[in-house]
Amino acid sequence: MKPGLTVEPWTYKPRPLGEHDIEIKIEYSGICGSDLHTIKEEWGGTSYPAIVGHEIVGKVITKGEKVTHLEEGDLVGVGAQVYGCLQKDCNACSRDLDPHCPNSVFTYNARYDDGEQAQGGYAEAVRIDANYAIKIPAGLDPVYAPPLICAGVTVFAPMLRKGVKKGDRVGVVGIGGLGHLAIQYAKALGAEVVAFSHSPNKREQCMELGASEFVDTSNKKEVDAVRHSLNYLFVSSNSDSNQYNEFISWMDYEGQIILLALPKGNMSFSPGEFIRTEVAIIGSLIGGINVLKKTLEFSAKHNVLPIIERYPMKEVNDAIVRVDSGKARYRVVLENPKNSNL
Repeated sequence: MKPGLTVEPWTYKPRPLGEHDIEIKIEYSGICGSDLHTIKEEWGGTSYPAIVGHEIVGKVITKGEKVTHLEEGDLVGVGAQVYGCLQKDCNACSRDLDPHCPNSVFTYNARYDDGEQAQGGYAEAVRIDANYAIKIPAGLDPVYAPPLICAGVTVFAPMLRKGVKKGDRVGVVGIGGLGHLAIQYAKALGAEVVAFSHSPNKREQCMELGASEFVDTSNKKEVDAVRHSLNYLFVSSNSDSNQYNEFISWMDYEGQIILLALPKGNMSFSPGEFIRTEVAIIGSLIGGINVLKKTLEFSAKHNVLPIIERYPMKEVNDAIVRVDSGKARYRVVLENPKNSNL
């Protein structure tokens, strides 16, 4: 209801169910760092009251008359976007970049064309455009699906776009909610994975997740050994903007640094750094609906699963504090009671 880490019970009247919409009874909802930034209004522009949560898994309980690809009872997932035009003449949607669609609506703290505010997954139910609900693959335990719908697609989408493949050397900076999944996806794609962390106690776990090498970034000898060797570097931590100069030195010629987090402040580089190294720095914003489908299918096929902590929805505030403290390993999933009356 106001900026801070505490959320409160609230009841609202949802938008009328449109002919292309579905209503989902929510079973699981993951906690993402974006949720915390929003409720604390760290990014500005939060419209209270706001229900956050864009890692939603649940069953379809009602559908509009023109929804043909989903049936009541289907288990589906919803990510960070709940509407895009999906038209063939849309410069974004036609290229599977529908998060950039001029008409896109994100899952919470955004408004539909009719002025109604979109509300997220820390709730019993949600209504959305059926095109943005993805069936959960049969081989994927649904409790593990919420983090894949946000964190998973965030790291996997640029790997698909850039064509990460067998033989590539892929670095991952920040072994947390995003990074521990990035290691698994890159490994499953056949890449040689180098995990970077300032926490040497994560070495063993990184190797178990699929890393070929672990680099303690506080150890100069280990860092020097990997300079000029990476084809891709996925930065999933809020590294200081001045660290990117160091990151460039880890890259092979024509290497690409993919920015998945938002460092504070501005980056500063001399043009000569890019000319001498031929390294590129790019960003990536989640993934379109088709990429999200591929993410879930790939995850089920290759057993890419998040490491999670589970909390009942009634303990949501304890779970939020856990995530905000940085102690969660590595994603938190909220669970609604199975006997809800919806």
